[in-house]
Amino acid sequence: MTAPVRSVALFLPHAGGGGAERVGVTLAGALARRGVRVSLVLARAEGEYLPLLDPAVEVVDLHALRVLAATPALTWWLRSARPDVLLAGLSHANVVAVLARAAARTGTRLVLWEQNTLTPKVRMARRARTRLLMAPAMRATYRAADDLVAVSAGVADDLTAVLSLPAGRVRVVANPAVTADLARRAAKRLDDPWFAPGAPPVLLSVGRLEPHKRLDLLLDAAAPLVRDRAARLLILGEGVERPALERRVAELGLRAGVRMPGFVDPYPCMARAAVYVLASDHEGLPTALIEALALGTPVVATDCPSGPREILDGGRHGRLVPTGDAPALRAAIRATLADPGPPPPPSAWAAYTEDAAADQMLAVLAGAR
Repeated sequence: MTAPVRSVALFLPHAGGGGAERVGVTLAGALARRGVRVSLVLARAEGEYLPLLDPAVEVVDLHALRVLAATPALTWWLRSARPDVLLAGLSHANVVAVLARAAARTGTRLVLWEQNTLTPKVRMARRARTRLLMAPAMRATYRAADDLVAVSAGVADDLTAVLSLPAGRVRVVANPAVTADLARRAAKRLDDPWFAPGAPPVLLSVGRLEPHKRLDLLLDAAAPLVRDRAARLLILGEGVERPALERRVAELGLRAGVRMPGFVDPYPCMARAAVYVLASDHEGLPTALIEALALGTPVVATDCPSGPREILDGGRHGRLVPTGDAPALRAAIRATLADPGPPPPPSAWAAYTEDAAADQMLAVLAGAR
């Protein structure tokens, strides 16, 4: 028998920017609605997802300038609050959680929640320090956790290999991507001439403007379609790649047919887009791809590690193309515009609903096997 979980602390760097932070906010609310006392503990209490947080969730601001600098404050908070379980998400936060739990000596159960496929993430990191130190730091700390959770089978396999763990040590719990209000948010009125009747079809991509998202590849793939007015391209999100992407848009002569309005509510656009496109070199479990699937939007995705192949059931629910191949991506987009096919059945995203994911995570937090 496992003891019921009464209190959970979810530790994240912040509450904005990407899919991992968004699903963290979603999971916190879902657990709170199951009667668990939930504290969202943030290295910095900032981010565009904070307004979406369930009012029942306590927000704890550690006021740390960097995630690693949050270790002393998290240690002190654990000693004071003594939650039953500390759940940490994202690699840097996971390392900090291990150190803080060890220093606090409270007996708090620790679960690490890995969101990304680590091998390409480490290899492609911008900072040399990250490339050199991330994997050793994880090997030195992750084994101390009571449980390790990965968001997809691909992430679990990679984490097992990187950390030289025994088979079965990493458990798979899908992210709560499909929320109860997704359809309602997608149905909101959209006053945008790009989505007016008779306008060219819109290709959509949503996510942080980061190098591994390969939005440069998407621009190259979409360029002939945009120039021929066979389609327009809408990219939603913010990040370090914005200047480079804007230069590429100008170089390709696409200013009239490409928009990058920043961080806006993506769902009304997602429900009306002709094709949702993911061009990444690596992922963990791309939330927006699952949301597009649930909204019935045709999808095209690179067959990157990891997530798209699992989500799309090997290509049954959307077209998969090799990573880094602009012509193949363009051909798949053209084929989808010509023949989007029938929408997938609800069973295609059933494992990614808020309720399914929260129930599975709650069982892990309680130590069930």
